Amino acid sequence: MGNTNQGTSKADDPESREGVTNTNGADNRTGERTDSQSRQNPLPQPVTYYEPDERTRLLPASTHHGISGQPPLDIDDPAVTPLNLWGIRFLRYITIAFLLVASGWWLVLLVTTFVSPQGFHSRGGGWFAFGYTSLAIGILMLLLFSFTVPSRAEEVIQSVIAVLLLVNLIVTLSVPGLREEEGWIGIASAIFVLFVTLWAVCVDRSVEWGKKEEEERLTGRAETRRSLKEWCSVFSALVIMVIFLVISILLTGTLSLRAYDQSLEVPGKRVWVEDRYYRVHIFCTPEHSDKGREKVTVFLESGERAVANGLLDWAQENYVNGTIGRFCYWDRPGYAFSDVAPSPLSAGMAADALSEALAKVGEKGPFILVAHGIGSIYTRIFASRQGKSIKGLMLIDPLHESYLPDVGSTGRGFFMWFRGVISPLGLEILFDAIFKARSREDRIFGKSSYLNAKTIKAKLQESLAAKTFTKPEVSTSKVILNRKIPLVVVSSGEGVKKDSRWDQAQKESTELTDSLLHWDIVNKAGHKVWETADGWDMMSKRIGKLVDIATEGNKFPN
Repeated sequence: MGNTNQGTSKADDPESREGVTNTNGADNRTGERTDSQSRQNPLPQPVTYYEPDERTRLLPASTHHGISGQPPLDIDDPAVTPLNLWGIRFLRYITIAFLLVASGWWLVLLVTTFVSPQGFHSRGGGWFAFGYTSLAIGILMLLLFSFTVPSRAEEVIQSVIAVLLLVNLIVTLSVPGLREEEGWIGIASAIFVLFVTLWAVCVDRSVEWGKKEEEERLTGRAETRRSLKEWCSVFSALVIMVIFLVISILLTGTLSLRAYDQSLEVPGKRVWVEDRYYRVHIFCTPEHSDKGREKVTVFLESGERAVANGLLDWAQENYVNGTIGRFCYWDRPGYAFSDVAPSPLSAGMAADALSEALAKVGEKGPFILVAHGIGSIYTRIFASRQGKSIKGLMLIDPLHESYLPDVGSTGRGFFMWFRGVISPLGLEILFDAIFKARSREDRIFGKSSYLNAKTIKAKLQESLAAKTFTKPEVSTSKVILNRKIPLVVVSSGEGVKKDSRWDQAQKESTELTDSLLHWDIVNKAGHKVWETADGWDMMSKRIGKLVDIATEGNKFPN
């Protein structure tokens, strides 16, 4: 047995084959192999060795994945997704929760635009808070849309947006005027949108890591290429993110202008009204005396713009030349230097706020009221509630109550709301500041004041309350107004000639009291009658007459 094993071992050994006898008895001493030997004992194949480099795997490639023992999946298989990871799914659920919270807050802000619950009032109008929340919703929706297809370019843009929003938050908190106007609502909204943007950056990074892990686990390698569907998703998300970036830049520019405008000195006083809920601006010339023309105060009420936008210049000239001895004016809530009032705000509510403010600054009259345009509605209500302290009434191209349905039309209300929603972008106001060199004065009470976010909110409130609250208040004031108050009406010649309805409304305005002094129609004068020389002179002449009557007791025509 031992010899047989040794013989077999030698026969199998390639080095011992020389000198071994064939099966047919012949010696194979030359070392040549027969065909049968070649088939039974093939020569070993040469082995090629490679030097390891940076592409060499540390672990041998596996032909199976997971614990199921199945072959690798294709990279386009729907099963290859980062959502397989519990942590990534959790991030998606949290993102959906944030979207629901943002949507709920957006609805709250939408409601407060029309009705202000206790504690939910923004003295700056609330448009920036609404804009911040809308941006947060957009970022969250875009994050969910491209959740499984993260993009580095998108992350970079989101990071830039976060920096801009951080700057906005710092500016809002550091400028006292902005901080007061935005209030806790605006500040909370600014913090929320900043948090959402940073959250989107972190989620994108996490999903990118999860995507790589799942691709390596399920396919054996991390895919660096994208499919056409993924490219379309990435491109769409990138375009939308660029739009968000532009919006953020515009928000920062508009907020910077608002911060700069806060440095403008406020003439007169800002007075708290309605239990310190908001402030209204009142300006009066120095304290009056009981002598001469200073015994009566001429009080100015603006029309569609602030008093400082033209009417104030007329009053100052007549004050300097002695036609009037003393005058005051105020900015209605939302105009110029006054805060926005809570919604809803009717003309009667504004008149009550004016009465409170005048009492707090010690102005008790007597007054001669001068009102322009829609301001005549507010003045008539105020005059009816002040009784004997009103010594005269001058209406400049007044708006009649028959036009209140036009003021409160659905189309006008929606237009003012939409203008308010886009006002934080500052498209027109930034254009005017850059290319037309508009100043702080222009934006607060001048040429560009109609673009001011507070003014837009005031006009929206005016529109919302016109038919439901203001019209009944005007009807009541017409009944209780003192019929003995001297009245002057100065009308626009262009308005009367071009519109018969306006002509009839002006005529009806002359019948508010039984003591009409004059009804003057200034030819070639527009709605702002004082902008023509004839209109300026006519108004000066008529206010002088009213002051004479109030101070000297002169009789006036019946």
